[in-house]
Amino acid sequence: MNKTIRRTSVFVLLLVCALLIRATWVQFYDGKALADDKDNRRNAIETYADPLGNIIVAGDSITGSARTTGGDLAYKRTYRHGPLYAAVTGYASQAYAPTQLEGIYQDLLNGTDSRLKTVMDTVTDQRAAPGNVVTTIDPDVQKAAYDALGDKKGGAVAIDPSTGRILAVVSTPSYDPTSLTDANTAGTAWKKLNADPDKPLTNRALRQPLPPGSTFKLVVAAAALEDGLYSSVDVSTDSPDPYTLPGTTRDLSNENPSAPCTNASIRTALEFSCNNVFAKMAFDLGQDKVRAMAEKFGFNDTKQDVPVRAYTSVYPSDMDKSSTALTGIGQYDVTATPLQMAMVSAAIADGGKLVSPHMVSQITDSGGDVLKNYDDDDAGTKRIISSSTAAQLQSAMQTVVDKGTGTNAQIPGVTVGGKTGTAQHGENNSQTPYAWFTSYAKAGGKQVAVAVVVEQSDAARSEVSGNGLAAPVAKAMMKAALN
Repeated sequence: MNKTIRRTSVFVLLLVCALLIRATWVQFYDGKALADDKDNRRNAIETYADPLGNIIVAGDSITGSARTTGGDLAYKRTYRHGPLYAAVTGYASQAYAPTQLEGIYQDLLNGTDSRLKTVMDTVTDQRAAPGNVVTTIDPDVQKAAYDALGDKKGGAVAIDPSTGRILAVVSTPSYDPTSLTDANTAGTAWKKLNADPDKPLTNRALRQPLPPGSTFKLVVAAAALEDGLYSSVDVSTDSPDPYTLPGTTRDLSNENPSAPCTNASIRTALEFSCNNVFAKMAFDLGQDKVRAMAEKFGFNDTKQDVPVRAYTSVYPSDMDKSSTALTGIGQYDVTATPLQMAMVSAAIADGGKLVSPHMVSQITDSGGDVLKNYDDDDAGTKRIISSSTAAQLQSAMQTVVDKGTGTNAQIPGVTVGGKTGTAQHGENNSQTPYAWFTSYAKAGGKQVAVAVVVEQSDAARSEVSGNGLAAPVAKAMMKAALN
């Protein structure tokens, strides 16, 4: 054979081998990555070739699927009462990645979850019928929170303390997830929602930690009682008024100058929300002890999944003396979500035990057979504080509602305990403060814990308070839960 032809043949053979090797690599190694690529149109076509599974509230689907009129995507997601449940469902969009429960359970809802496959599905390599997500949400509590927040910017969470079931997750202003489901119209809605300065896509109940203000005093009080700094909520504390922040010449004032805050007991200090008492208490305990108690309640937990991952609520470290004192009143760099502050009240209400909160009860296959029951999972239950400390804090919180700063949360015939908070916002408190309220209620063998934050309302600055803005929302939620 001619030498040139032989070399050419070898070269061509090497090219063919290289092509076969590359094809094999793409098929068996890169195939999954290519199939899962977000820009792979076939994934969207397959996802929306059939109706999706549903998200269930109290036995009723709050989601659905509608046939499209054109294009290669046969179905699109629809929502019943979309703005009411947006903080729970999130959205499943033909154009954007799914969020909230739609994102967490994407594979279950589109039928690709391996647990859904029957033997026939495996043999035929067909996509299984989609499953459903059964939530713990109580529609009455959800609507009560949504209606009570109204046009205010804020968030609210309600929890059953004994089970950890989340009864409501509300964020306002809200949005209609249906506006984002159709690829042909989602872009316009997306731009409008993201341009809105009120950020309706932000889940303020779970994913926007803010300074909790005086609601954090419950955590400091729990630390003081558990540590033995004070033997009960009714003994006098060592708390001068005014209290000069350590290492500074700055006096910490109280909202009510005439309140009996000098050496006040924990009960009286919660009733009148005495800053001097809890700032000095935090300093006397030291940041390590306060942080340890905060972390028992869930602060600094970077994996707080319900199952949507909540943003971390923070108790800071490496502070100077004055900053440590300020954390005692929920300021400096302390932040919390409504979920976190509802967990604080839930643990106190349930005798010092904290049950891991969750807003999904079950996931099922298309026939209703349970794939996983989250209500039976008590592995996350832990004792946070002693039953004695919990009972004392319950009693002190009841005093706050009966005759203190939280009277707007009173419900006739119902035992209610709560704590107000007004957190500074902006440099030198130049912007409208955040109004907080966290509470629990018990009646007829039922109990509920809630937390509400109002970031902004049309109320005058002088009228912004936890009792004035947030407590009425909590009251509406508690009444709905107990009814």
